[in-house]
Amino acid sequence: MNQKQIEELIKKFDMAPHPEGGFFCETYRSDDLIDTPRGPRAASTAITFLLRQGDISHFHRIKSDELWHFYHGDGLEIFEITEAGEITTTVLSQQNPQHLVPANRWFASKPAEGSRYSFVGCTVSPGFDFEDFEMGSKEKLLAQFPQHELLIKELSLTTD
Repeated sequence: MNQKQIEELIKKFDMAPHPEGGFFCETYRSDDLIDTPRGPRAASTAITFLLRQGDISHFHRIKSDELWHFYHGDGLEIFEITEAGEITTTVLSQQNPQHLVPANRWFASKPAEGSRYSFVGCTVSPGFDFEDFEMGSKEKLLAQFPQHELLIKELSLTTD
């Protein structure tokens, strides 16, 4: 798929720029509400998400589990900082079409080396709410995880 076809895919699915990077469109929001410590949330939500070659979904975290689904394109690398402070990398692809990022875990993603684009989806439960979204600050992440300086500098957007 060439750049023009990728842009047509973004238009076809009515995707908009996401604050963390890439493009998204919410495709589902449950009418059922559940109580959480943060207030009522939809039981589940889903989005389509696209990263082009060179795009980054910068380090962020949410207060719900996020299940990623591979649709098409090329592999997507998902980088997580575990509770033990270790980096794990998972490639979402045709060979590995689903991956769970647990609630409250810092994570980022980008198309794998040589990928032209990655078209994926994310299902969140309890459902996504921007009040539960936190963008990772380079300074705060570096202070907490100095051993991952290169990756944090590459995949973090904000500064204090």
